[in-house]
Amino acid sequence: MPVTVTLTETSLWTNRRCLLICCVVSIANMQYGFDSAAVGSLQAMPGFLKVFGYEDPTSPLGYGINSTVQQLITSLLTLGSFVSSLTAGYFAGFFGRREGLWAACILNAVACGIQIGTDSAGVLYLGRLLLGFANGFLVTFSNVYTSEVAPAHLRGVMVALFAYWVNIGSLVGSVVVNFTKHRMDKLSYRIPLACLYIVPTLLAIGLFFVPESPRWLLHKGRDEQARRALERLRHGAASGDELELEWIEMNKGVEEELKLAKSISFLDMFRGHDLRRTLLCYGMIACQTASGVWFLIGYQTYFLSIAGITKAFEFSIMNTCFGFLGVNIGMYAIRHLVGRRTILIFGAVACGLCELATAIAASVNMASVSTGKVLVAFTALFMFFYNGCVGAASYPVATELVSSRLRAWTVGTATSLGYVLAWLTGFCTPYFINPEDLNWGAKYGYIWAASNFLCVLFFYFFMPEMKGRSLEELDEIFEAGVPARKFKQFECRIVEDAMHDVDAIHDVQEKPEGVFVESVEKAV
Repeated sequence: MPVTVTLTETSLWTNRRCLLICCVVSIANMQYGFDSAAVGSLQAMPGFLKVFGYEDPTSPLGYGINSTVQQLITSLLTLGSFVSSLTAGYFAGFFGRREGLWAACILNAVACGIQIGTDSAGVLYLGRLLLGFANGFLVTFSNVYTSEVAPAHLRGVMVALFAYWVNIGSLVGSVVVNFTKHRMDKLSYRIPLACLYIVPTLLAIGLFFVPESPRWLLHKGRDEQARRALERLRHGAASGDELELEWIEMNKGVEEELKLAKSISFLDMFRGHDLRRTLLCYGMIACQTASGVWFLIGYQTYFLSIAGITKAFEFSIMNTCFGFLGVNIGMYAIRHLVGRRTILIFGAVACGLCELATAIAASVNMASVSTGKVLVAFTALFMFFYNGCVGAASYPVATELVSSRLRAWTVGTATSLGYVLAWLTGFCTPYFINPEDLNWGAKYGYIWAASNFLCVLFFYFFMPEMKGRSLEELDEIFEAGVPARKFKQFECRIVEDAMHDVDAIHDVQEKPEGVFVESVEKAV
């Protein structure tokens, strides 16, 4: 008798072991959020400016900072992240996801020590670059790992932990610098920099209790380890036929990918249907920068300070809290209400309107009290909508767009592209907003409003809806060349084939032992 396997969408609590493992790995993203918030705020801190800036009686802070110093402090982190993300595919091909995260933790310790111990801007730049190398591995491997181990119906939530931890990191970083901002000694910035040891230390310890990605193990031919890893991840949530179905489907997906492999992974990214997947992944990561979020993450405290906002540090904390609230609502929406495509379109529209509102207010009267209130209000709204929509959905979409065999390569190079664009934003922004340069202030928002509306067009015409699909199902749909608008209606055969294999296993198990032995002897 054929066995019908009923696939149930289990709750987060039922999958609590997998959720806990993903939380441990995703904590890596907290490092990037903490660093961005803390170092961005250091540039508005007199104790830091006293060492790396210059006295300026005309500034509300009493000190100024050269635009070049601002650019290098912010942009060298992203430049280092670009380089390490670009090499993530090579590293993952030999060592795996866990080892990549451990390597990042070690490099982070070296980089933090350099930054804490120096008074030289040149040595500080070296520390920022090395910290960027660590952050590139942390972001790439943590998100690749969570996308590969999460159940299909919970993948959106578990990969969205990226935005969750980034916001927690930003919140903690903003609070730390708020408590040290009035110090005039070197501890004002050394305390926040020393806090950068916390996350990698916790991550390095937690990784001893985390199994390697079963999909990566399968690709390396380590089937027994892959099976044990999957059983650990699904403990208490799936067993028996459901676990067997996922295991068989995973194996079939790996077999099909290996048949399609024509060369080394880097070249396969740009061949056949994988080219479409690569370009979509790149476009999704590029849309993060196109939202304008890196401008606000890197410079919002300084930006609000030069705009005459007296409580710039406090408002930065408030904006981070709004972002954290948005992430939680966005994760709920992804899980229960709408698909990826809808939430991306809505988020891009909302972010564009927020940027447009601040730019218009600055054009009317840049120096008025009412303009300052508009800046604070719409910056908070922007952080809410970005983190709840584009931020929450970006990495779930980017990681599930690409095939398992090429995931580290494609997500790594896409993350590199994101870092290049973030670096470009960090490098150019001071020229636009700094009073000694173009002095656009909030009118800089016109550029980001336009780029958000371009993102809306990209999401509407090219982004498919992938909610609820397993990674192997997505491989089949892309290989079939299905247009973006028809993804939801496509019926996959890989699940049906896997169910037939489960039935075959049951047929063998139900036969009398003697019959089974006799059939084997005849075959011999």
